[in-house]
Amino acid sequence: MQALQAEALADFLPEKDGMTLARSVAIAVNDDSLATWFLSALSVLHQQHGFLFDLHVDDQDHTLEFLRVGTVLGAVTAEAAPLQGCEVHPLGALRYRAIASPDFAARHFENGIEAVALAKAPMIVFNRKDELQWRFMRRVTRARIRPPVHYMPTSTGFVEAAALGLGWCLAPESLVESALQIRRVVILDPTRWLDVPLYWQHAAVRSSTLQQITRALRDAAEGALIR
Repeated sequence: MQALQAEALADFLPEKDGMTLARSVAIAVNDDSLATWFLSALSVLHQQHGFLFDLHVDDQDHTLEFLRVGTVLGAVTAEAAPLQGCEVHPLGALRYRAIASPDFAARHFENGIEAVALAKAPMIVFNRKDELQWRFMRRVTRARIRPPVHYMPTSTGFVEAAALGLGWCLAPESLVESALQIRRVVILDPTRWLDVPLYWQHAAVRSSTLQQITRALRDAAEGALIR
């Protein structure tokens, strides 16, 4: 309602350059998207339309809750099924790689990624909502494993923690490129990865604000995510 009200008021203003009214837009997004591709879309929207942003950050499996209770106008989510009264736009998939420091990999995964090694090697997890590492282990081993865990709620800090030998983790490809180039980390198995499909869900109302945001997010995702 606030977005629609701002659009209606803008129609009565003499200047139609898109920068006259600073509109605050509440969006839910997962931390890994925020650390990789999402900010470029916000930059375009701010420069072209003057939007201000109120971001709510959570795991991609839980961002939809902000939309469900009406806290945000839209959400980047892993959920493809639309909420009632919402539209869904596929964005692409964020590809994750299993990484560790060279010394850690040599010490714990000398024989590759297998159940025995995964059960003993310390693992770095974002928080207790983060299921990616567990999902990856089940896919690789078909077993339910309970390794020792570090909980570290920072996407960029994940790579640094792995490089310092605290454990292994899954991290977005784009976040590990520089560390891979200088051999601070290695990919534990180049033939295995985890793709997490992402979607943009928003309230199904006729709104130029939502159209502009949707277009910017899809453009940014097209150059950064796996199609």
